[in-house]
Order: sequence, then structure tokens, then C-alpha cells
Amino acid sequence: MRYFNPKALKSIFLLAIAFIICNSTNAQAQAAATTTKAPTINATGATAYIDKFFKTYEKDGTSRAIINIFKTNPLVDSTSLRGLIAKIDTTRALIGLYIGKELIVQRKASNSLILYSYLVKHQNQPVRFTFMFYKPKNDWLIYRLYFDDQVDNELEESAKINGKTP
Repeated sequence: MRYFNPKALKSIFLLAIAFIICNSTNAQAQAAATTTKAPTINATGATAYIDKFFKTYEKDGTSRAIINIFKTNPLVDSTSLRGLIAKIDTTRALIGLYIGKELIVQRKASNSLILYSYLVKHQNQPVRFTFMFYKPKNDWLIYRLYFDDQVDNELEESAKINGKTP
């Protein structure tokens, strides 16, 4: 008949639990470190274009701001630009004076394709400008520019549970 030492068995059991907890904590810390790291966006040229855009938008108006930023893209269609300018100017007449901007989100598809979305504050209502930049070689160029006044609707929609209004 064998004799089991309860103290030795208890020590082995506690040691095994400590080992499991230590490994689990280490794995969680490594997972948190990799999931919380936001991709670094080094797009100094693109953000300079955005800053210049909003300074021009405030001081010289929509037309000059749009034309200046699209000078970076030699393939721009002037008809599309005129339509965008008209849409923004029509909206600006209704929403009042420009007050400022706040970054909503920035995304990076790769080192050559990035997106910045801004809440643009006006006296009566916010709008959104979304800039997409592409860097085919060394310099950023404006690839797409989106403008809409639906950011408040999207925010409201995001608060719904099972399609019901809050």
C-alpha cells in the first residue's frame, strides 16, 4: 500500500495552478499588446494638404479650396469638380459660417492609400469631409474627396438596437 503525502500533493497542485495563471496572463498581455497597437500613419504631405484645404475653405471659399487640393491629381475631371463645388456651396448657404473641424477617423489601407474623415462644424449643422490620398511614388495626391451631411443620421442609426429608435 502506497502512502500519499497530502502536503506534497497540495504543493504540486498549487504549483500547477500558478504555472497556468502565469502563462495565461502572459498570453493575454501579448494579445492585448498586438490588438491595441494602432497602425502608424506617416502622411505628413497628405495632412498638410488637408490643413491648407481647411484654411482656404474658411478664408477664400469652397471653389478655391477644392481646386487647390485637386491640383495634386493630374487626372481630375473638371466637370466633377464643378458639381462638387456647387453641392458644397449650396449646403454652406444653409448651414451657416464655418467654425472648425474635428478628426473623426483615419484609416490606412497600406503605406500608399490612406483616408481621413473630418466633422466640419458650421454654425447651424455639421457636415463631413472625407479625404482619400494615394501615393503612387514619392508624393501624396488627392484620390477621392467625399462630402455629405449625413454624419448625424449615421450616429443616430448606430445607437439603434434591433432596428428600433432609441
